Amino acid sequence: MHIGPYRLSNNLILAPMAGVTDRPFRQLCKRLGAGLAVSEMVSCNSLLWGSAKTLRRADHAGEVEPRSVQIAGADPRMMAEAARYNVDNGAQIIDINMGCPAKKVCNVMAGSALLRDEDLVGRILDAVVGAVDVPVTLKIRTGWDTRQRNGVAVARIAEAAGVRALAVHGRTRACGYSGEAEYDTIAEIKAAIGIPVIANGDIRTPQQARHVLEYTRADAVMIGRAAQGRPWIFRTIDHYLRTGEHLPEPPVAWIRDVMLEHLEQLYAFYGEHVGTRIARKHIGWYSKGQVGGAVFRQSVNQEESAVEQLALTREFFDGLAADAGLAA
Repeated sequence: MHIGPYRLSNNLILAPMAGVTDRPFRQLCKRLGAGLAVSEMVSCNSLLWGSAKTLRRADHAGEVEPRSVQIAGADPRMMAEAARYNVDNGAQIIDINMGCPAKKVCNVMAGSALLRDEDLVGRILDAVVGAVDVPVTLKIRTGWDTRQRNGVAVARIAEAAGVRALAVHGRTRACGYSGEAEYDTIAEIKAAIGIPVIANGDIRTPQQARHVLEYTRADAVMIGRAAQGRPWIFRTIDHYLRTGEHLPEPPVAWIRDVMLEHLEQLYAFYGEHVGTRIARKHIGWYSKGQVGGAVFRQSVNQEESAVEQLALTREFFDGLAADAGLAA
């Protein structure tokens, strides 16, 4: 799959997720099989660009190319300015957020709230595409609600504006993340436009990925929540799509090593104080479903020292690995 001049290594993409897809997580997912990883959402408000949070979100040092940065906002001029700013700071693809259902985003008429105003959608896309020389991509939902499922109309506007690829989450804004994603609208969008379409929503297994690709005829799939605590899901799905065979579940010792490396990268990126706090949610995801996980999480979440957090995590997963070895 190509996005502009960039040929992706496969058709598996890590979805942008606020508070999750920071540089350490993007790098890890790319190393474990993601063909592209999109950054956390960056506001188009220039007053925020000097904040520590925004500077971290725009930090791509050492990141595997292509580097895709998502921007959000509702003002065409400000969005164009944000696109130029991020390209100047290393972005090679600009992704526009018109899919976020969060109230704090929609309340300022950004994210999926924009789907109610197709004219504004067109003006934002025209402004951003005209502002930069790199590919512009767009992420949307199928519509505002089930009575206004206008994804096909928005997709046509995007293609006419020069957007180079379109990601579609199979829910409306009103759905949030409830219920099941539907893929009929994604299939209709794919049939209606000529640019690459990326299907998103409830893709948790290799079989689901293949089903969605075949059903929608989409060019790629985008995976978000299923990668939390399982960044190797991209490698697993890629192997299945290429061979039709399932990779065995990774051993606990391997998961332990991946997780400890991830935690080390978080401490280095954020510093110890913030890094240990960011690490808690990732430790929770990695340990979900493991025997004794709830007690472990209660203990490790009280630690503010990186050394102690690492030690407790290593001890817990060493115990799991030993138990697995005895069971074998």
